[in-house]
Amino acid sequence: MKINELFTSIDKMDSKKFISFLTEDVIFKFGNFPESVGKEEIKKSVDNFFSTISDLSHKIEYEWKIDDILITEGIVTYTRKNNSKISIPFVNVFRLQNNLIKKYQIYIDINPLYN
Repeated sequence: MKINELFTSIDKMDSKKFISFLTEDVIFKFGNFPESVGKEEIKKSVDNFFSTISDLSHKIEYEWKIDDILITEGIVTYTRKNNSKISIPFVNVFRLQNNLIKKYQIYIDINPLYN
């Protein structure tokens, strides 16, 4: 799993590249948003989220790997449609299968982005 490539695809808001890191039956949970299952449903969800912002950038501060679990901790900076920026801490937990993401959980309080 090339975690830097995954975050680069997200920061470029390239949902097609993003889903290439996922298994077909992946489960995706982003903060308090409803869970999405499968690459196509996740692509729609991610594209919808991307449409609400102008830009984003991740800074990974820590990374841990334990067997088939990868955990990242960092700061994501969002640029809103009005060009104001906000940085929010996050933790991602990835469950891997054959070097792809089988389960993707993002722990973040996204509410400040929309306040």
